[in-house]
Amino acid sequence: MPIIGNLIARTLQVKKQFQIALGTPRTYQLQVLRRLLQKAQFTEFGTTYHFTRILLSPQWVKEYQHTVPIHSYNEMYRQWWHKCLKGHADVTWPGKVPYFALSSGTSESSSKHIPVTRDMLRNIRKVGMKQLYSMVNFNLPAKTFEKGILMLGGTTALNQKGDYYEGDMSGISAKNIPRWFRAFYKPGEKIASKPDWDQRIRLIVRKAPEWDVGTICGIPAWVQIVMQNIIEYHGVKHIHEIWPNLAVYIHGGVSMEPYRESFKRLLGKPITFIETYMASEGSFGFQARPGVRGIKLVLNAGIFFEFLPFTRHNFTEDGELINSYPRTYLIDEVEEGVDYAVVLSTCAGAWRYLIGDVIRFTSVAEHEIIIVGRTKQFLSICGEHLSIDNMNKAIDIVSRKLGICIREFTVTGMKYQNLFAHKWYIGTDNPHVNTEQVKALLDQTLCELNDDYAVERASALKEIFVEILPNELFIGFLRHIGKEGGMNKFPRVLKNEKLAQWEEYLRSQRIPS
Repeated sequence: MPIIGNLIARTLQVKKQFQIALGTPRTYQLQVLRRLLQKAQFTEFGTTYHFTRILLSPQWVKEYQHTVPIHSYNEMYRQWWHKCLKGHADVTWPGKVPYFALSSGTSESSSKHIPVTRDMLRNIRKVGMKQLYSMVNFNLPAKTFEKGILMLGGTTALNQKGDYYEGDMSGISAKNIPRWFRAFYKPGEKIASKPDWDQRIRLIVRKAPEWDVGTICGIPAWVQIVMQNIIEYHGVKHIHEIWPNLAVYIHGGVSMEPYRESFKRLLGKPITFIETYMASEGSFGFQARPGVRGIKLVLNAGIFFEFLPFTRHNFTEDGELINSYPRTYLIDEVEEGVDYAVVLSTCAGAWRYLIGDVIRFTSVAEHEIIIVGRTKQFLSICGEHLSIDNMNKAIDIVSRKLGICIREFTVTGMKYQNLFAHKWYIGTDNPHVNTEQVKALLDQTLCELNDDYAVERASALKEIFVEILPNELFIGFLRHIGKEGGMNKFPRVLKNEKLAQWEEYLRSQRIPS
């Protein structure tokens, strides 16, 4: 593989030198939308919403927005995608759907079935290649491209259901990796296809010294577990004693901030962290510039983006959309510092689909974003409007200032003495943690980060409670509800059924909720 690695590195350098901008962000996005409408105009969805007529309109983009309502997952599934599961063709995208990604996100109790078409898989590979090209910006040594790439995701063993297969999106992607990439891919098809997460972990841990891993991809919580197990099993001080050439960690799914300090303790030397933005609905972008907190959206890969201001005018306190035809903004109309809910139209047959993520542009010129939360994962029981971004930053500050390793956390809102309170569950294995000290610093930090929170702490938000729990309880809960490993992550805000499940689980562990 050294020859291949040097060839890849030199190719990336040459491509960077000769890369030419071919169009504006708006041009790319309008091209994508037009192609989507043209290809899907004779599907059931396309005929229902008059795609052919829309394409003939002089104001075809506005016509599209005025004709097609914004859809939640439940609306897309109830009206359209359930037909795809029954084997119907040409429903929201031409042909039959070959794969369905199973996803519960962090707010739904039952699995969602997200269609994954061959066009979407091609575009996911396209985004992957663009990310590979961008890695030359990080000045990585050529040998990085010679080393193995460990991908920690869901099982690649998919379940066949009639005419389609269903499974974890990371597993579907791994099943469809390019042939040339398989020489680099770890843990390899044999281990990756094991359906049991614990069994895959055990095999990865035992075989780790046999691999020369240069890059790891996966959600932080599960990557940390795997690395910690490798270190303990082989009796070494840090992961670089096993993988001396580990240089890159590609992460996504959740913010890295709460995990960064505990992650560093597993390393023997600094590595490059690169963030990606990928979900069951597609691959949307990646961090393209070192030292910049921002994910660059890919605008010419089968996904048309609209951005809906995340305000009280558009959403209820519970994150429900108020109007099915709100004013949305295109890539050239957005502003920095504004929170937007993401609306997608895709080559997998999602149309004006509210994915549930809330983002903020850090650079309009570079179309770079950060993910600040979920439409239904903001905590606002009395007007405090606490975002996941606020929570992540606060936990990171508490972790660093108090010198404790916090790997997981979650929070819920409750009524308290005729007013309201927050209850935080914080996961750490550090002995002798001072709960009152954590509470005071957490509260103070949130007041500094969020003016609304500070106002409500002086009025309606009477109290906050903090409970320190072992990290294993958070992992155990995911195992308990069947969401262990892969792309599954612990919900940052607990509500309704998830809250009831968590409280019941804690009682089963003899811990008062």
